[in-house]
Amino acid sequence: MARLDKDSSLTALSRKVEGVHAAWELGQGRVDPQVLEDVQRILERTSSRRELSAEHTVIGFFGATGSGKSTLFNAVVGKELARSATRRPTTSTAQAAVWGEAGSQELLDWLQVKNATVMDESAEDAVEALNSAQVPVKTGIWNKVKSSVGRGSTVTAHGGLILLDLPDFDSIEASNRVIVERMVSMVDVLVWVVDPQKYADAVIHDDFIAPLSQHGGVMLAVLNQADRLEEAEIPHVLDSLKLLLAQDGLSGSLLAQPLAVSARTGYNINRLREVLGRVAVEKSAAVSRIAADIDSARENLQHHDGGGMPDGITGTSTRTLENKLYSASGAPQVVKAAGDTYKLHAAQSTGWIPTRWLLSMRKDPLKRLHLHQDHDGEPISKSSLPPQSAGQKANMSSALRDFASMSSEGTGEPWSHSIRQAARSCEDELPNALERAIATTHYRAEKKQWWWHLFNAIQWIGIIGALVGLLWLTGLFVAQYFQIQLPEPPTVEGFPLPVPTLLVVTGLLLGVVIAMLGRLVTAVGHRMYAKKIERQIFANISEVAQNYVVHPVREELDRRERFVEALDSARD
Repeated sequence: MARLDKDSSLTALSRKVEGVHAAWELGQGRVDPQVLEDVQRILERTSSRRELSAEHTVIGFFGATGSGKSTLFNAVVGKELARSATRRPTTSTAQAAVWGEAGSQELLDWLQVKNATVMDESAEDAVEALNSAQVPVKTGIWNKVKSSVGRGSTVTAHGGLILLDLPDFDSIEASNRVIVERMVSMVDVLVWVVDPQKYADAVIHDDFIAPLSQHGGVMLAVLNQADRLEEAEIPHVLDSLKLLLAQDGLSGSLLAQPLAVSARTGYNINRLREVLGRVAVEKSAAVSRIAADIDSARENLQHHDGGGMPDGITGTSTRTLENKLYSASGAPQVVKAAGDTYKLHAAQSTGWIPTRWLLSMRKDPLKRLHLHQDHDGEPISKSSLPPQSAGQKANMSSALRDFASMSSEGTGEPWSHSIRQAARSCEDELPNALERAIATTHYRAEKKQWWWHLFNAIQWIGIIGALVGLLWLTGLFVAQYFQIQLPEPPTVEGFPLPVPTLLVVTGLLLGVVIAMLGRLVTAVGHRMYAKKIERQIFANISEVAQNYVVHPVREELDRRERFVEALDSARD
Protein backbone atom coordinates (compact mmCIF):
# COMPACT_ATOMS: atom_id res chain seq x y z
CA MET A 1 0.00 0.00 0.00
CA ALA A 2 1.39 3.38 -1.01
CA ARG A 3 1.87 5.98 1.67
CA LEU A 4 2.05 9.72 1.22
CA ASP A 5 5.61 9.97 2.46
CA LYS A 6 6.92 7.41 -0.05
CA ASP A 7 6.24 9.44 -3.20
CA SER A 8 9.36 11.06 -4.60
CA SER A 9 7.20 13.83 -6.07
CA LEU A 10 6.45 15.01 -2.53
CA THR A 11 9.96 16.24 -1.85
CA ALA A 12 8.80 19.86 -1.83
CA LEU A 13 6.03 19.05 0.62
CA SER A 14 8.46 17.21 2.86
CA ARG A 15 10.75 20.22 2.80
CA LYS A 16 7.85 22.46 3.83
CA VAL A 17 6.88 20.13 6.66
CA GLU A 18 10.47 19.97 7.88
CA GLY A 19 10.74 23.75 7.70
CA VAL A 20 7.62 24.32 9.78
CA HIS A 21 8.68 21.64 12.27
CA ALA A 22 12.10 23.29 12.64
CA ALA A 23 10.46 26.70 13.12
CA TRP A 24 8.09 25.18 15.69
CA GLU A 25 11.02 23.80 17.67
CA LEU A 26 12.94 27.08 17.47
CA GLY A 27 9.85 29.02 18.54
CA GLN A 28 9.51 27.14 21.82
CA GLY A 29 9.42 29.61 24.68
CA ARG A 30 9.28 32.50 22.22
CA VAL A 31 6.09 32.27 20.18
CA ASP A 32 2.63 32.37 21.76
CA PRO A 33 2.05 28.94 23.39
CA GLN A 34 -1.42 28.70 21.84
CA VAL A 35 0.07 29.20 18.38
CA LEU A 36 2.70 26.54 19.06
CA GLU A 37 -0.01 24.16 20.28
CA ASP A 38 -2.04 24.71 17.11
CA VAL A 39 1.02 24.14 14.93
CA GLN A 40 1.89 21.00 16.89
CA ARG A 41 -1.58 19.57 16.20
CA ILE A 42 -1.14 20.28 12.50
CA LEU A 43 2.28 18.61 12.47
CA GLU A 44 0.94 15.57 14.32
CA ARG A 45 -2.01 15.33 11.93
CA THR A 46 0.33 15.71 8.96
CA SER A 47 2.68 13.03 10.25
CA SER A 48 -0.19 10.61 10.84
CA ARG A 49 -1.85 11.24 7.47
CA ARG A 50 1.40 10.79 5.57
CA GLU A 51 1.79 7.33 7.08
CA LEU A 52 -1.67 6.28 5.92
CA SER A 53 -3.04 5.24 2.56
CA ALA A 54 -2.16 7.51 -0.34
CA GLU A 55 -4.67 5.60 -2.51
CA HIS A 56 -7.67 6.97 -0.64
CA THR A 57 -9.16 10.42 -0.59
CA VAL A 58 -11.28 11.31 2.43
CA ILE A 59 -14.19 13.63 1.61
CA GLY A 60 -16.42 14.93 4.38
CA PHE A 61 -19.92 16.39 4.05
CA PHE A 62 -20.41 19.23 6.56
CA GLY A 63 -23.60 21.17 7.05
CA ALA A 64 -26.05 22.77 9.39
CA THR A 65 -29.24 21.21 10.70
CA GLY A 66 -31.85 21.05 7.94
CA SER A 67 -29.42 21.49 5.06
CA GLY A 68 -30.23 18.03 3.71
CA LYS A 69 -26.66 16.90 4.12
CA SER A 70 -27.46 13.23 4.85
CA THR A 71 -30.02 13.06 2.05
CA LEU A 72 -27.43 14.48 -0.34
CA PHE A 73 -24.87 11.95 0.93
CA ASN A 74 -27.28 9.11 0.15
CA ALA A 75 -28.04 10.55 -3.28
CA VAL A 76 -24.34 10.80 -4.17
CA VAL A 77 -23.58 7.31 -2.85
CA GLY A 78 -26.63 5.82 -4.54
CA LYS A 79 -27.73 3.96 -1.39
CA GLU A 80 -29.61 4.79 1.80
CA LEU A 81 -26.64 4.67 4.17
CA ALA A 82 -27.08 7.82 6.22
CA ARG A 83 -30.17 8.26 8.37
CA SER A 84 -32.27 11.24 7.31
CA ALA A 85 -35.55 12.27 8.87
CA THR A 86 -37.51 15.24 10.10
CA ARG A 87 -36.32 14.68 13.67
CA ARG A 88 -33.24 16.77 14.41
CA PRO A 89 -30.43 16.26 14.93
CA THR A 90 -30.47 13.11 12.85
CA THR A 91 -26.76 12.30 12.35
CA SER A 92 -24.96 11.83 15.65
CA THR A 93 -21.96 9.81 14.42
CA ALA A 94 -19.88 9.80 11.26
CA GLN A 95 -21.10 7.47 8.52
CA ALA A 96 -18.62 6.34 5.87
CA ALA A 97 -19.00 4.92 2.39
CA VAL A 98 -15.79 3.23 1.24
CA TRP A 99 -14.59 2.48 -2.27
CA GLY A 100 -11.41 0.44 -2.33
CA GLU A 101 -11.36 -1.59 0.86
CA ALA A 102 -7.64 -2.38 0.83
CA GLY A 103 -5.81 0.03 3.10
CA SER A 104 -8.96 1.85 4.21
CA GLN A 105 -9.27 0.37 7.70
CA GLU A 106 -6.16 2.10 9.08
CA LEU A 107 -7.50 5.37 7.73
CA LEU A 108 -10.93 4.76 9.28
CA ASP A 109 -9.34 3.90 12.61
CA TRP A 110 -7.37 7.15 12.52
CA LEU A 111 -10.55 9.04 11.70
CA GLN A 112 -12.29 7.16 14.55
CA VAL A 113 -15.11 6.19 12.20
CA LYS A 114 -16.82 2.94 13.14
CA ASN A 115 -19.87 3.07 10.85
CA ALA A 116 -18.45 2.23 7.45
CA THR A 117 -19.97 0.51 4.45
CA VAL A 118 -17.78 -0.96 1.74
CA MET A 119 -19.48 -0.37 -1.61
CA ASP A 120 -20.00 -3.22 -4.06
CA GLU A 121 -18.15 -1.32 -6.75
CA SER A 122 -14.37 -1.59 -6.25
CA ALA A 123 -12.00 1.25 -6.91
CA GLU A 124 -10.11 -0.88 -9.43
CA ASP A 125 -13.24 -1.64 -11.48
CA ALA A 126 -14.23 2.00 -11.44
CA VAL A 127 -10.81 3.14 -12.67
CA GLU A 128 -10.82 0.50 -15.41
CA ALA A 129 -14.21 1.72 -16.56
CA LEU A 130 -12.97 5.30 -16.60
CA ASN A 131 -9.93 4.34 -18.64
CA SER A 132 -12.04 2.61 -21.29
CA ALA A 133 -14.26 5.74 -21.54
CA GLN A 134 -16.89 3.54 -23.24
CA VAL A 135 -18.09 1.15 -20.56
CA PRO A 136 -21.09 2.45 -18.64
CA VAL A 137 -20.31 2.62 -14.94
CA LYS A 138 -22.79 1.61 -12.27
CA THR A 139 -24.75 4.33 -10.55
CA GLY A 140 -22.59 5.76 -7.77
CA ILE A 141 -19.71 8.06 -7.04
CA TRP A 142 -17.68 6.78 -9.99
CA ASN A 143 -20.37 7.57 -12.56
CA LYS A 144 -18.44 10.42 -14.12
CA VAL A 145 -19.09 11.80 -17.57
CA LYS A 146 -16.37 11.31 -20.13
CA SER A 147 -15.49 14.99 -20.07
CA SER A 148 -14.22 14.68 -16.49
CA VAL A 149 -11.37 12.47 -17.68
CA GLY A 150 -11.31 13.01 -21.41
CA ARG A 151 -11.60 10.50 -24.19
CA GLY A 152 -8.46 8.48 -24.50
CA SER A 153 -7.00 9.69 -21.17
CA THR A 154 -5.53 7.18 -18.76
CA VAL A 155 -5.68 6.96 -14.99
CA THR A 156 -2.32 5.47 -14.16
CA ALA A 157 -3.01 4.58 -10.53
CA HIS A 158 -5.92 3.01 -8.76
CA GLY A 159 -7.86 5.42 -6.56
CA GLY A 160 -9.88 4.85 -3.41
CA LEU A 161 -12.45 7.01 -1.70
CA ILE A 162 -13.92 7.42 1.77
CA LEU A 163 -17.02 9.58 1.76
CA LEU A 164 -18.19 10.78 5.18
CA ASP A 165 -21.56 12.05 6.36
CA LEU A 166 -20.90 14.04 9.54
CA PRO A 167 -23.09 15.41 12.34
CA ASP A 168 -24.58 18.89 12.06
CA PHE A 169 -22.09 21.50 13.22
CA ASP A 170 -24.88 23.54 14.85
CA SER A 171 -26.36 20.57 16.66
CA ILE A 172 -27.74 21.04 20.16
CA GLU A 173 -25.61 18.04 21.10
CA ALA A 174 -22.21 19.37 22.19
CA SER A 175 -20.55 16.05 21.29
CA ASN A 176 -21.64 16.45 17.67
CA ARG A 177 -19.84 19.79 17.41
CA VAL A 178 -16.72 18.15 18.84
CA ILE A 179 -16.86 15.45 16.13
CA VAL A 180 -17.29 18.06 13.41
CA GLU A 181 -14.39 20.22 14.65
CA ARG A 182 -12.14 17.17 14.78
CA MET A 183 -13.12 16.02 11.30
CA VAL A 184 -12.67 19.50 9.85
CA SER A 185 -8.98 19.20 10.72
CA MET A 186 -8.60 15.63 9.42
CA VAL A 187 -10.49 15.05 6.15
CA ASP A 188 -8.77 15.65 2.84
CA VAL A 189 -11.66 17.49 1.17
CA LEU A 190 -14.38 19.51 2.89
CA VAL A 191 -17.78 19.78 1.22
CA TRP A 192 -19.90 22.51 2.81
CA VAL A 193 -23.58 21.72 2.25
CA VAL A 194 -25.82 24.77 2.62
CA ASP A 195 -29.47 25.43 1.84
CA PRO A 196 -31.20 28.50 0.36
CA GLN A 197 -32.50 29.57 3.77
CA LYS A 198 -29.27 29.44 5.80
CA TYR A 199 -26.41 29.66 3.30
CA ALA A 200 -25.40 33.00 4.88
CA ASP A 201 -25.43 31.63 8.44
CA ALA A 202 -22.61 33.31 10.41
CA VAL A 203 -21.75 30.07 12.22
CA ILE A 204 -20.55 28.22 9.14
CA HIS A 205 -18.76 31.26 7.70
CA ASP A 206 -17.17 32.72 10.85
CA ASP A 207 -16.45 29.52 12.79
CA PHE A 208 -15.47 27.16 9.99
CA ILE A 209 -14.96 28.49 6.46
CA ALA A 210 -13.14 31.79 7.18
CA PRO A 211 -10.54 30.21 9.52
CA LEU A 212 -9.76 27.75 6.69
CA SER A 213 -9.41 30.41 4.02
CA GLN A 214 -6.07 28.91 2.89
CA HIS A 215 -7.74 25.58 2.27
CA GLY A 216 -9.81 26.68 -0.71
CA GLY A 217 -8.06 24.12 -2.90
CA VAL A 218 -9.66 21.30 -0.89
CA MET A 219 -13.10 22.85 -0.26
CA LEU A 220 -16.32 22.77 -2.20
CA ALA A 221 -19.54 24.68 -1.47
CA VAL A 222 -22.77 22.91 -2.45
CA LEU A 223 -26.12 24.68 -2.43
CA ASN A 224 -28.59 21.86 -1.71
CA GLN A 225 -32.40 22.00 -1.99
CA ALA A 226 -32.17 24.02 -5.19
CA ASP A 227 -35.65 22.67 -6.01
CA ARG A 228 -37.04 25.14 -3.46
CA LEU A 229 -35.93 28.02 -5.69
CA GLU A 230 -37.27 29.23 -8.97
CA GLU A 231 -34.92 28.38 -11.79
CA ALA A 232 -34.23 32.07 -12.39
CA GLU A 233 -33.30 32.55 -8.71
CA ILE A 234 -30.56 29.93 -8.62
CA PRO A 235 -27.84 32.06 -10.35
CA HIS A 236 -28.54 34.98 -8.01
CA VAL A 237 -28.31 32.81 -4.91
CA LEU A 238 -25.08 31.24 -6.20
CA ASP A 239 -23.65 34.73 -6.85
CA SER A 240 -24.56 35.74 -3.32
CA LEU A 241 -22.88 32.59 -1.98
CA LYS A 242 -19.76 33.34 -4.06
CA LEU A 243 -19.62 36.83 -2.56
CA LEU A 244 -19.82 35.44 0.97
CA LEU A 245 -17.08 32.93 0.20
CA ALA A 246 -14.94 35.72 -1.25
CA GLN A 247 -15.44 37.66 1.97
CA ASP A 248 -14.26 34.54 3.81
CA GLY A 249 -11.03 34.72 1.79
CA LEU A 250 -11.84 31.96 -0.70
CA SER A 251 -12.17 33.99 -3.87
CA GLY A 252 -10.80 32.08 -6.85
CA SER A 253 -9.37 29.27 -4.72
CA LEU A 254 -12.25 26.80 -4.40
CA LEU A 255 -11.92 23.24 -5.63
CA ALA A 256 -14.84 24.10 -7.89
CA GLN A 257 -17.32 26.91 -8.14
CA PRO A 258 -20.32 26.68 -5.80
CA LEU A 259 -22.67 24.09 -7.18
CA ALA A 260 -26.46 24.08 -6.89
CA VAL A 261 -27.97 20.59 -6.47
CA SER A 262 -31.14 18.92 -5.28
CA ALA A 263 -30.89 15.63 -3.46
CA ARG A 264 -34.67 15.21 -3.71
CA THR A 265 -35.01 15.64 -7.50
CA GLY A 266 -31.49 14.55 -8.52
CA TYR A 267 -30.68 17.94 -10.04
CA ASN A 268 -26.89 18.19 -10.70
CA ILE A 269 -26.16 15.07 -8.61
CA ASN A 270 -24.22 13.54 -11.49
CA ARG A 271 -22.20 16.73 -11.82
CA LEU A 272 -21.37 16.62 -8.11
CA ARG A 273 -20.33 12.97 -8.52
CA GLU A 274 -18.14 14.02 -11.42
CA VAL A 275 -16.34 16.64 -9.31
CA LEU A 276 -15.84 14.32 -6.36
CA GLY A 277 -14.86 11.41 -8.59
CA ARG A 278 -12.22 13.49 -10.33
CA VAL A 279 -10.76 14.43 -6.96
CA ALA A 280 -10.62 10.77 -5.93
CA VAL A 281 -8.98 9.63 -9.16
CA GLU A 282 -6.37 12.38 -9.12
CA LYS A 283 -5.41 11.38 -5.54
CA SER A 284 -3.90 14.80 -4.89
CA ALA A 285 -6.37 16.06 -2.33
CA ALA A 286 -4.59 14.54 0.67
CA VAL A 287 -1.34 16.20 -0.38
CA SER A 288 -3.15 19.47 -1.08
CA ARG A 289 -4.79 19.36 2.34
CA ILE A 290 -1.45 18.74 4.05
CA ALA A 291 0.15 21.54 2.04
CA ALA A 292 -2.68 23.91 3.01
CA ASP A 293 -2.34 22.93 6.67
CA ILE A 294 1.41 23.50 6.55
CA ASP A 295 0.95 26.85 4.81
CA SER A 296 -1.53 27.84 7.49
CA ALA A 297 0.88 26.78 10.23
CA ARG A 298 3.74 28.64 8.56
CA GLU A 299 1.75 31.86 8.24
CA ASN A 300 0.55 31.54 11.80
CA LEU A 301 4.14 31.24 13.02
CA GLN A 302 5.26 34.04 10.72
CA HIS A 303 2.46 36.28 11.99
CA HIS A 304 3.88 35.87 15.50
CA ASP A 305 7.57 36.16 14.66
CA GLY A 306 7.79 39.90 15.33
CA GLY A 307 8.52 40.85 11.73
CA GLY A 308 11.80 42.21 10.38
CA MET A 309 15.36 41.21 11.14
CA PRO A 310 17.04 42.79 14.17
CA ASP A 311 20.08 45.01 13.76
CA GLY A 312 22.08 42.45 15.72
CA ILE A 313 25.34 42.87 17.61
CA THR A 314 27.57 45.70 16.43
CA GLY A 315 30.97 46.94 17.49
CA THR A 316 29.39 50.12 18.83
CA SER A 317 26.84 48.31 20.97
CA THR A 318 29.48 45.91 22.32
CA ARG A 319 31.92 48.68 23.22
CA THR A 320 29.13 50.65 24.88
CA LEU A 321 28.24 47.59 26.94
CA GLU A 322 31.85 47.02 27.97
CA ASN A 323 32.33 50.65 28.97
CA LYS A 324 29.18 50.65 31.09
CA LEU A 325 30.07 47.37 32.78
CA TYR A 326 33.56 48.72 33.42
CA SER A 327 32.11 51.72 35.22
CA ALA A 328 29.47 49.71 37.07
CA SER A 329 32.03 47.16 38.29
CA GLY A 330 33.96 49.70 40.37
CA ALA A 331 37.03 49.20 38.17
CA PRO A 332 37.88 52.95 38.03
CA GLN A 333 38.26 52.97 41.83
CA VAL A 334 40.49 49.89 41.65
CA VAL A 335 42.64 51.50 38.97
CA LYS A 336 43.04 54.54 41.22
CA ALA A 337 43.96 52.30 44.15
CA ALA A 338 46.53 50.49 42.00
CA GLY A 339 47.99 53.83 40.93
CA ASP A 340 48.17 55.01 44.52
CA THR A 341 49.94 51.77 45.45
CA TYR A 342 52.42 52.36 42.66
CA LYS A 343 53.13 55.89 43.90
CA LEU A 344 53.48 54.64 47.47
CA HIS A 345 56.06 51.99 46.55
CA ALA A 346 57.88 54.39 44.25
CA ALA A 347 58.12 56.98 47.02
CA GLN A 348 59.32 54.32 49.46
CA SER A 349 62.15 53.50 47.04
CA THR A 350 63.06 56.92 45.72
CA GLY A 351 61.92 59.36 48.39
CA TRP A 352 64.24 61.26 50.78
CA ILE A 353 65.48 58.70 53.22
CA PRO A 354 64.94 60.70 56.45
CA THR A 355 61.21 60.99 55.67
CA ARG A 356 60.60 57.47 54.33
CA TRP A 357 59.51 56.26 57.76
CA LEU A 358 56.46 58.45 57.41
CA LEU A 359 55.43 56.50 54.26
CA SER A 360 55.55 53.22 56.17
CA MET A 361 52.57 54.44 58.18
CA ARG A 362 50.39 54.59 55.07
CA LYS A 363 48.29 51.49 54.20
CA ASP A 364 48.81 49.91 50.83
CA PRO A 365 45.53 50.58 48.90
CA LEU A 366 45.72 47.24 47.04
CA LYS A 367 46.35 45.37 50.30
CA ARG A 368 43.18 46.86 51.73
CA LEU A 369 41.35 45.28 48.75
CA HIS A 370 43.31 42.00 48.98
CA LEU A 371 44.52 42.61 45.45
CA HIS A 372 48.23 42.92 46.18
CA GLN A 373 48.97 39.28 45.33
CA ASP A 374 49.38 38.02 41.79
CA HIS A 375 46.78 35.28 41.13
CA ASP A 376 47.89 34.61 37.54
CA GLY A 377 44.29 34.49 36.45
CA GLU A 378 43.40 31.68 38.84
CA PRO A 379 40.09 31.74 40.78
CA ILE A 380 40.31 33.60 44.07
CA SER A 381 38.68 32.70 47.36
CA LYS A 382 37.71 36.24 48.16
CA SER A 383 38.61 39.88 47.74
CA SER A 384 37.73 42.91 49.76
CA LEU A 385 36.16 44.81 46.91
CA PRO A 386 33.16 46.71 48.23
CA PRO A 387 29.81 45.23 47.16
CA GLN A 388 28.04 46.92 44.31
CA SER A 389 26.06 49.93 45.40
CA ALA A 390 22.46 50.44 44.36
CA GLY A 391 23.66 52.93 41.77
CA GLN A 392 26.18 50.49 40.32
CA LYS A 393 23.55 47.76 40.11
CA ALA A 394 21.19 50.14 38.36
CA ASN A 395 23.93 51.11 35.90
CA MET A 396 24.69 47.43 35.21
CA SER A 397 21.02 46.66 34.54
CA SER A 398 20.81 49.74 32.33
CA ALA A 399 23.84 48.53 30.36
CA LEU A 400 22.15 45.17 29.73
CA ARG A 401 18.87 46.78 28.68
CA ASP A 402 20.57 49.21 26.33
CA PHE A 403 22.63 46.45 24.72
CA ALA A 404 19.54 44.26 24.26
CA SER A 405 17.57 47.19 22.82
CA MET A 406 20.30 47.99 20.30
CA SER A 407 20.68 44.32 19.36
CA SER A 408 16.93 43.73 18.92
CA GLU A 409 16.25 46.99 17.08
CA GLY A 410 14.25 46.25 13.94
CA THR A 411 12.24 43.29 15.22
CA GLY A 412 9.15 43.05 17.40
CA GLU A 413 7.68 40.73 19.94
CA PRO A 414 8.15 37.98 20.88
CA TRP A 415 11.75 37.90 19.68
CA SER A 416 12.70 41.31 21.03
CA HIS A 417 11.52 40.07 24.43
CA SER A 418 13.54 36.86 24.14
CA ILE A 419 16.63 38.87 23.14
CA ARG A 420 16.19 41.06 26.23
CA GLN A 421 15.79 37.95 28.33
CA ALA A 422 18.96 36.48 26.84
CA ALA A 423 20.88 39.66 27.66
CA ARG A 424 19.80 39.38 31.29
CA SER A 425 20.02 35.60 31.59
CA CYS A 426 23.25 35.78 33.61
CA GLU A 427 22.55 39.04 35.44
CA ASP A 428 22.67 37.40 38.87
CA GLU A 429 26.10 35.91 38.15
CA LEU A 430 27.51 39.05 36.57
CA PRO A 431 28.63 40.90 39.76
CA ASN A 432 30.78 37.95 40.89
CA ALA A 433 32.18 37.55 37.39
CA LEU A 434 33.12 41.23 37.27
CA GLU A 435 34.76 40.94 40.68
CA ARG A 436 36.83 37.98 39.48
CA ALA A 437 37.80 39.94 36.37
CA ILE A 438 39.19 42.70 38.59
CA ALA A 439 40.75 40.46 41.22
CA THR A 440 42.65 38.21 38.79
CA THR A 441 44.36 41.11 37.03
CA HIS A 442 48.18 41.13 37.24
CA TYR A 443 48.87 44.21 39.37
CA ARG A 444 52.51 43.83 40.63
CA ALA A 445 52.53 47.43 41.77
CA GLU A 446 55.23 46.65 44.35
CA LYS A 447 57.68 45.29 41.77
CA LYS A 448 60.59 47.70 41.76
CA GLN A 449 61.52 49.45 38.55
CA TRP A 450 65.13 49.79 37.44
CA TRP A 451 65.10 53.50 37.99
CA TRP A 452 63.85 52.97 41.56
CA HIS A 453 67.10 51.12 42.27
CA LEU A 454 69.17 53.91 40.67
CA PHE A 455 67.42 56.69 42.56
CA ASN A 456 67.56 54.68 45.78
CA ALA A 457 71.32 54.19 45.37
CA ILE A 458 71.86 57.92 44.80
CA GLN A 459 69.74 58.69 47.85
CA TRP A 460 71.89 56.40 49.97
CA ILE A 461 75.06 57.92 48.58
CA GLY A 462 73.77 61.33 49.49
CA ILE A 463 72.67 60.38 52.97
CA ILE A 464 75.92 58.51 53.67
CA GLY A 465 77.90 61.54 52.46
CA ALA A 466 75.87 63.83 54.69
CA LEU A 467 76.35 61.51 57.65
CA VAL A 468 80.13 61.34 57.02
CA GLY A 469 80.32 65.12 56.87
CA LEU A 470 78.14 65.43 59.96
CA LEU A 471 80.30 62.99 61.90
CA TRP A 472 83.44 64.79 60.72
CA LEU A 473 82.10 68.11 61.90
CA THR A 474 81.02 66.57 65.16
CA GLY A 475 84.53 65.21 65.71
CA LEU A 476 86.05 68.62 65.04
CA PHE A 477 83.62 70.20 67.46
CA VAL A 478 84.41 67.68 70.18
CA ALA A 479 88.17 68.07 69.65
CA GLN A 480 87.86 71.84 69.87
CA TYR A 481 85.77 71.48 73.02
CA PHE A 482 88.47 69.41 74.66
CA GLN A 483 91.15 71.75 73.20
CA ILE A 484 92.63 69.03 71.09
CA GLN A 485 94.59 70.48 68.26
CA LEU A 486 93.58 69.00 64.90
CA PRO A 487 94.52 70.12 61.44
CA GLU A 488 92.05 72.28 59.65
CA PRO A 489 89.59 70.34 57.48
CA PRO A 490 90.50 70.41 53.83
CA THR A 491 88.63 72.44 51.28
CA VAL A 492 87.85 71.90 47.66
CA GLU A 493 89.30 74.39 45.29
CA GLY A 494 86.63 76.80 44.26
CA PHE A 495 84.43 76.11 47.27
CA PRO A 496 84.75 78.22 50.39
CA LEU A 497 83.22 75.55 52.58
CA PRO A 498 85.36 72.85 54.16
CA VAL A 499 84.91 69.30 52.98
CA PRO A 500 82.86 68.11 56.02
CA THR A 501 80.40 70.93 55.61
CA LEU A 502 80.35 70.42 51.86
CA LEU A 503 79.56 66.73 52.38
CA VAL A 504 76.62 67.56 54.65
CA VAL A 505 75.20 70.21 52.34
CA THR A 506 75.80 68.21 49.19
CA GLY A 507 74.35 65.02 50.70
CA LEU A 508 71.23 66.70 51.99
CA LEU A 509 70.72 68.72 48.82
CA LEU A 510 71.28 65.63 46.65
CA GLY A 511 68.63 63.72 48.64
CA VAL A 512 66.10 66.50 48.24
CA VAL A 513 66.78 66.97 44.54
CA ILE A 514 66.61 63.22 43.82
CA ALA A 515 63.38 63.00 45.83
CA MET A 516 61.85 65.82 43.77
CA LEU A 517 63.09 64.28 40.52
CA GLY A 518 61.72 60.92 41.68
CA ARG A 519 58.28 62.48 42.19
CA LEU A 520 58.31 63.77 38.62
CA VAL A 521 59.38 60.43 37.16
CA THR A 522 56.89 58.63 39.43
CA ALA A 523 54.08 60.76 38.05
CA VAL A 524 54.94 59.65 34.53
CA GLY A 525 55.33 56.02 35.60
CA HIS A 526 52.08 56.20 37.55
CA ARG A 527 50.13 57.25 34.48
CA MET A 528 51.69 54.50 32.38
CA TYR A 529 51.07 51.90 35.08
CA ALA A 530 47.45 53.02 35.62
CA LYS A 531 46.81 52.81 31.87
CA LYS A 532 48.29 49.32 31.80
CA ILE A 533 46.09 48.15 34.67
CA GLU A 534 43.07 49.81 33.09
CA ARG A 535 43.70 47.94 29.82
CA GLN A 536 44.08 44.62 31.64
CA ILE A 537 40.92 45.07 33.70
CA PHE A 538 39.01 46.27 30.65
CA ALA A 539 40.16 43.21 28.69
CA ASN A 540 39.00 40.93 31.52
CA ILE A 541 35.66 42.73 31.77
CA SER A 542 35.28 42.53 27.97
CA GLU A 543 35.70 38.77 28.23
CA VAL A 544 33.04 38.68 30.95
CA ALA A 545 30.73 40.77 28.77
CA GLN A 546 31.25 38.36 25.88
CA ASN A 547 30.59 35.24 27.95
CA TYR A 548 27.73 36.50 30.10
CA VAL A 549 25.90 38.93 27.81
CA VAL A 550 27.03 39.01 24.18
CA HIS A 551 27.21 35.24 23.69
CA PRO A 552 23.65 34.55 25.01
CA VAL A 553 22.29 37.38 22.85
CA ARG A 554 24.18 36.10 19.81
CA GLU A 555 22.75 32.62 20.38
CA GLU A 556 19.24 34.10 20.53
CA LEU A 557 19.84 36.14 17.39
CA ASP A 558 21.12 33.00 15.64
CA ARG A 559 18.00 31.17 16.81
CA ARG A 560 15.85 33.97 15.39
CA GLU A 561 17.71 33.77 12.09
CA ARG A 562 17.28 29.98 11.91
CA PHE A 563 13.58 30.44 12.71
CA VAL A 564 13.17 32.80 9.75
CA GLU A 565 15.21 30.52 7.48
CA ALA A 566 13.07 27.55 8.48
CA LEU A 567 9.90 29.48 7.63
CA ASP A 568 11.41 30.60 4.32
CA SER A 569 12.26 26.99 3.47
CA ALA A 570 8.59 26.12 4.05
CA ARG A 571 7.43 28.45 1.30
CA ASP A 572 6.27 27.20 -2.07
